[in-house]
Amino acid sequence: MTTMAHEAEVLVPLSREEAIEAFGDGREVTVFAGGTILMPEIALGRLRPRRALLLAHAGLGDIRRSGGTFSIGAAVSVARIAEEAPEPLAALARHVGDYEIRGQATIGGNLCAPAGPSSPRGDLQAALLALGARVHSAGAGGERVDPVDDFLAAGGEGRLVLEVVVEEPVRASAQALARPHTHAYTALAVACAETAAGLRIAVAGAGPRARRCPSVEQAVANGASAADAAARVLDDVELQDDALASGWYRGKMLPLLVDRALASLSAGGDR
Repeated sequence: MTTMAHEAEVLVPLSREEAIEAFGDGREVTVFAGGTILMPEIALGRLRPRRALLLAHAGLGDIRRSGGTFSIGAAVSVARIAEEAPEPLAALARHVGDYEIRGQATIGGNLCAPAGPSSPRGDLQAALLALGARVHSAGAGGERVDPVDDFLAAGGEGRLVLEVVVEEPVRASAQALARPHTHAYTALAVACAETAAGLRIAVAGAGPRARRCPSVEQAVANGASAADAAARVLDDVELQDDALASGWYRGKMLPLLVDRALASLSAGGDR
């Protein structure tokens, strides 16, 4: 591992083990994977790292598949996710940013993205929630595996993501609000996945972080039509106004996207 002394201490681990050691308990450590969120924050003066941990050479850039299980390293690019991951993760990855952003951004950075000052972040979080992903991380207390629901609820504080594990679903679908003038930020997206554990539905873009939709899931389980189940999504989210769209507009469009995602799922999905 090399250390470079500038205004911030920069740590460049050369293995997974070195990355875990350098991260320690996470105090005063800013983790850089693709840097697509952090570099603009530094340029705008909103972030001044004390210790910067760069993961580009830490051996976290592989996708391993064993049967229907995908283990995706935290430093895998969104572009590779779009090509190699199962649906609906691949579908939502294709909506992230532009070609350059997808080539640089990583799944770990997207998973841990904090709420943006003027727009939502974490475009892939809805798909990871729908797939019931498991997050392997390190930090105080050592390594552990958490359901993505718990990881997101805790905000990922004090944890270094090592890999994300997902199961290939039986059926899957995704819908996203296409608004080119939003400069490719995701204003609203829906992901559905049916796995051995059942149907899971999640939404990104409605608020600061993605949210699972238990009211919609229960309505589907009770035999409701796609349209009737989709209407319940407004019970599961807190709509916000931001630079991309108003809460009122999101409230009008979100049930339509959920309806389309459920209809696509019934028809065999987006795979």
